[in-house]
Amino acid sequence: MAKDQKGKELPPGIRQRKNGRYEGRVKYDYESYSVYGDTVTEVKKKMTELRYKLEHGQFVDKTIITLNEWFQTWISVYKEKSVKKGTIIAYKNSFRYYIEPALGDKKLSKIRGEHVQQLFNDLEERGIAVAYIKVLAAILNGCFKQAFKNGLIESNPVAKTTLPKQGEKRQRRVLTPEEQEIFFKYAKESYLYNLFALMLMTGMRTGEARGLKYCDIDRKSNVLHIKRTLKYEAGWGFFEDTPKTSTSKRDIPMTEEIKAVLQNQKDRFETNIIDLNAYIFRTPEGGPISRERVQAELDRIIKAIQKENPDFKRFTSHCFRHTFATRAIENGMKPQTLKTILGHSSLAMTMDLYSHVLPSTKADEMEKISSAFKAI
Repeated sequence: MAKDQKGKELPPGIRQRKNGRYEGRVKYDYESYSVYGDTVTEVKKKMTELRYKLEHGQFVDKTIITLNEWFQTWISVYKEKSVKKGTIIAYKNSFRYYIEPALGDKKLSKIRGEHVQQLFNDLEERGIAVAYIKVLAAILNGCFKQAFKNGLIESNPVAKTTLPKQGEKRQRRVLTPEEQEIFFKYAKESYLYNLFALMLMTGMRTGEARGLKYCDIDRKSNVLHIKRTLKYEAGWGFFEDTPKTSTSKRDIPMTEEIKAVLQNQKDRFETNIIDLNAYIFRTPEGGPISRERVQAELDRIIKAIQKENPDFKRFTSHCFRHTFATRAIENGMKPQTLKTILGHSSLAMTMDLYSHVLPSTKADEMEKISSAFKAI
């Protein structure tokens, strides 16, 4: 039986190396595998974990595994049970389109900080938004952090990189009351008119509105239940996911105007018999609506507006959410109430909207406090 440097007997399969660290050897299927640690207890724990992985087919040889192979293991073993389906799909697509071509075939243990840094630099030069590069960095960081925990790499290369500097934050697009009136005048005949109107009146995210079903209309409590978000990904098709955050699952009170929009949608598209599990907003053919289809219809309407109003700027469907928040702020809605209706995870997110209200609103608010300084 092996002994440590002080002459104390060590457990079977463990020996102390000349540098003072301990090595544990596990034999499985006529092969020998080693783990290392600073203490006997640490090595014993690693040996137990190693035996489990070997017996359950989870062991990965760090000398030959590529980033592609480890990413698949990381996703299936560590992420699929802990994050939403939509997040998993986004991770896989982001990896496949942006990370795999540059680093996928490299040995995991051979990837250094400069390799990852070069990837970030190349993506910035290609015009990929800094915000998205940060998302890719977060994916890689999680992947490499787990590899480090598992002893597959000596250090996390992402920690040795510097992300591109974020440019000036782009101003949120918010419709003025005049633009709002013009848009809905031109959108009157659109098959998505009621969807646009509901998003503006409630501040719903596009996926929440597209995923709304008749069973979510609670006339007894006079609220809309926001329970899901509808998503579409190439190669995956349409699928339902949980709302963005835990606070995104919420109830939105129905005003008479909201009820009228929902009734208009029902009268326009439904027969006498309604499937309560059907999406309220659908294509003319009866299918679910993708984000891209919503944007295509918005762009069609905006181009028609620009023929007579050249200064009318393009916007995305998320503009309806910002516009709702701005109208709410302009009309005195309390921040905590607005936070709940929007489904923000923190009050700070809601308060950030207050720095983006329209110039006329800022001027009005300054006039309200001007009397406080008349004696100066």
